[in-house]
Parts: sequence; structure tokens; C-alpha cells
Amino acid sequence: MSSHSDHAHDQGDVPSDMELRVMALETLLVEKDLVDPAALDELIETYEHKVGPRNGARVVARAWLDTAFKQRLLADASSAVAELGYASQGREHLVVLENTPERHNLVVCTLCSCYPWPVLGLPPVWYKSSPYRSRAVIDPRSVLREFGLELDENVEIRVWDSTSEMRYLVLPERPTATEGMSEDELAGLVTRDAMIGTAKVTLGGAP
Repeated sequence: MSSHSDHAHDQGDVPSDMELRVMALETLLVEKDLVDPAALDELIETYEHKVGPRNGARVVARAWLDTAFKQRLLADASSAVAELGYASQGREHLVVLENTPERHNLVVCTLCSCYPWPVLGLPPVWYKSSPYRSRAVIDPRSVLREFGLELDENVEIRVWDSTSEMRYLVLPERPTATEGMSEDELAGLVTRDAMIGTAKVTLGGAP
């Protein structure tokens, strides 16, 4: 191993502690006129529905079908995803990591929770958790096993540490028996976790 360094309410509709904290913070910011409620709603709407894993899934599906696009994606991901309208709104640079039968890539952010929002939307809770951030680097094979992903011992695992300047997106292996599928059909198979590296893409697709 080499290192480069949403939950639904289960019990009624009782908000979690984190949700309560977010609501309290939002209320405070609005009351102090520090945040425009309409602008906040628009931002949330954008990242939950217009920006999200489906954007990254489209990037992956295009790369599977278009060799020239894939080459551009691996050479300069920021420019390639901009072709599809997913340009970064900050200064961070995007790098795409290709999974192969011999190599599996896993993305983590050990310092905080840097994440490629334009192509993956909001980060999952577990991505921001301390156990994942520390153990993904120390023992990635066990972490992947806990996600249900068992890799052969001869598969190299590379862990990539995101920063405020550098974000990563995993290009998963294309499943077999998907010849003839359209870009939309292929994109429907690609999950957020597969683009972080904690899962593989299967014909079952997203749950």
C-alpha cells in the first residue's frame, strides 16, 4: 500500500444532534442578517439536486464510452469535467484516479473533509468521521472490507489524501456485460462510494 498521504430519520422524525445544531446555526445566522434564507435554500438545492454524485457518474460513464475524453480526463481532470459543465468554483485542482484489476484507489481527507463538490455533491457523514480519516491511511484493506469490498491480496491499494488545493475522483472499473449500454444507463450504475473508492460498480447499481 502506498499513501499520497445521510441518514434518514430512523425513529419518527426526531432530528439528530447534528441536524439540531445545523438548524440552530442557520436560525442564528438568519436572525443576525448574516445569511439570506433564500440564498441558503438555493445553495442547498444546488448541491443536493443539481450538483451531486450524478454529475460524477456522468463523467465516469463518458470516460467508459469515449476513449479520447478518458485520456483528457486522466491528463487534466479539471478541464475535462469543465467540458461537461462541472467547473470548480474555487482554486482546487481535480485529479482522476483510474482503478484497474491490479490497482485500487481510495480517497480520504486526513485533515478535514476536502471533497470534490462539483462532481460528488455533499460529502457523506462517514467521510468526515475521524475513524475513517485515520484508519483509511493506516489500514485501508480492513476499512474497505468493512464497506463490504474484499480485494485480493495481490491488488495494490493506493490511498490519496485530499487537500484544499487538490481533490480526487476515482474512475471505477467498468463492469463486464455492459457492452451496448447507453451513457445514461451506465451512469445509473455508478455510485458515490465507487467514486470515492469504497465500492466497485456492479450491474446492481445504486440502491
